[in-house]
Amino acid sequence: MDAKELIAFYNVENLFSPDPPQVHKLDPTLSGLRNWDERRYQNKLFKIAHVFQLIQEAENTLPFLIGLSEIQGQKPLEDLIAMEPFNSNFGVVHYDSMDERGVDVALLYDKSKVEIISSEPITYFFEIEDNNPANYDTTRDVLFCKVKYLGEIINLFVLHLPSKREKDVNKPKRDYIMNDVRQKVSDIISEKKEAVIICGDFNENPTDDNLIKLQYDYNSEKIMTNPYLDLYQNQNFSTYHYKDGLLFDQIIFSPQFFATDFPLKFAAAKVFNHIKLSNYDKKFAGRPFRTYAGTRYLGGYSDHFPVIVEFKK
Repeated sequence: MDAKELIAFYNVENLFSPDPPQVHKLDPTLSGLRNWDERRYQNKLFKIAHVFQLIQEAENTLPFLIGLSEIQGQKPLEDLIAMEPFNSNFGVVHYDSMDERGVDVALLYDKSKVEIISSEPITYFFEIEDNNPANYDTTRDVLFCKVKYLGEIINLFVLHLPSKREKDVNKPKRDYIMNDVRQKVSDIISEKKEAVIICGDFNENPTDDNLIKLQYDYNSEKIMTNPYLDLYQNQNFSTYHYKDGLLFDQIIFSPQFFATDFPLKFAAAKVFNHIKLSNYDKKFAGRPFRTYAGTRYLGGYSDHFPVIVEFKK
């Protein structure tokens, strides 16, 4: 068996099925992307699979749990796990969300190591302030999975919180979702004494209030550890907005992962910023090589780097 195990999270930047041909040049597309055809789709799949080949080469093992965000539908996930290095040895947990762009989160898992006990989407509705109860806003689901690994139960949340666009109009939604997840995590740890992992694109940095609060229950007892706090303070970033380096992508876990009698013991957290995933333009050196810049197709991997946590077995 491997001496270590990895858990990863990756915002893959719009892994969508190809659009059907447009009748008219200005017709809106299902993806919202410009000229998103079969060739670009296949290149995107190849690129995302290549990221995990690079992780496997660098770490000598594949992550056994992989949270993904910015997926549209089941088919891209099935197409992805059929490719190397997954070779259909991985399973998929995915639900279609009510997000207006159809963007979802998902979990890939090594079927030889992990048993899925249960899974469900946690859906959130937000009233639009026009006093019409029929009008509401939706966002991406939080995926909740209960999995078994080497006889131990792990409760896993995969999330992609609402973005900071338009002067952070979505902050109340992020606050609400984070408070709800915090309550669920507190209940699991206090009542069931089971392990918890939260991974995702939080659209907030580790120093923001929501991420700090998430580490504590309502009695101010520390119940979660965020190793990405140190990385962020040492200027390790997973994505960028103009000149700002950001670490929105994080993996947070409960105290069991420090215990000697648990099969996984925390060893290290990292941003997988491999040079092949980085922009080759000197002006953007060290930043992720993205698929699109606005409407301009670049053909890169993603506008985020993956993040990885390593555990000793």
